[in-house]
Amino acid sequence: MFSKSKILAAILSAAVISGGATGCKDDEGTERWATTEDTNVAIDWDKVNQAYKDAEGPEDLEKRINEIYEGKEVISISVQDGDAKTQVVTGFFDKNQSGAVDEGEKIFTIKRDITGEGAAQYQTQGYGHYGYYHSPMLSIASGMILGSMLSSAFSPRYMPMYTQPYTTSAARAGSLGQQRSSYRAANPSRFSKPSKTGRSYGGSPSKSRGGGGFRGGGRFGLARKGRTTRPELLTA
Repeated sequence: MFSKSKILAAILSAAVISGGATGCKDDEGTERWATTEDTNVAIDWDKVNQAYKDAEGPEDLEKRINEIYEGKEVISISVQDGDAKTQVVTGFFDKNQSGAVDEGEKIFTIKRDITGEGAAQYQTQGYGHYGYYHSPMLSIASGMILGSMLSSAFSPRYMPMYTQPYTTSAARAGSLGQQRSSYRAANPSRFSKPSKTGRSYGGSPSKSRGGGGFRGGGRFGLARKGRTTRPELLTA
């Protein structure tokens, strides 16, 4: 009887050890997956700030931002005017395709303030994995070469259009992903080659495009009737 008890105890011990080993494998698998999921692509913040200065409107900005970003995710954009002087642009990963900035999705904000006649400032702040980035207050003036997203705000006739925020729709996000794939295929040397872990190596950083020409997106809040040129205030 004693011998049988010892045998039974040995069998139970082996079962527990086996179960523990299986649990370790599951834990290791989860850890490896989490590592892959949490590996975020670096963002060139100088190019993001330049994209904001060059953008002709929200759709143009989101296109520029996604050409800069080297990851597989699409960055959605929300643009909201607090009043005629203030604006907040939010970049986010729309993980649930809700068309809104939900908890844990925010990547960065760009906050703009008109500080006086022909003068403004903006500041960019990262969030989550990118929370390390906090730009100084960046000055802008009407005499600079700017896209309509900023330049039109200097006009006395400026009227904020996005008191109800513009947000990248799920359909628009799909289109942005396709446009970016075409852009990457046409400019392979500008992008790093991603590794299986999501990190980047080799290649050279992507470059954001300059501010020449219109690339989609409406002009920001300039009240005009049939006028397609920039205000005389901003032409040189």
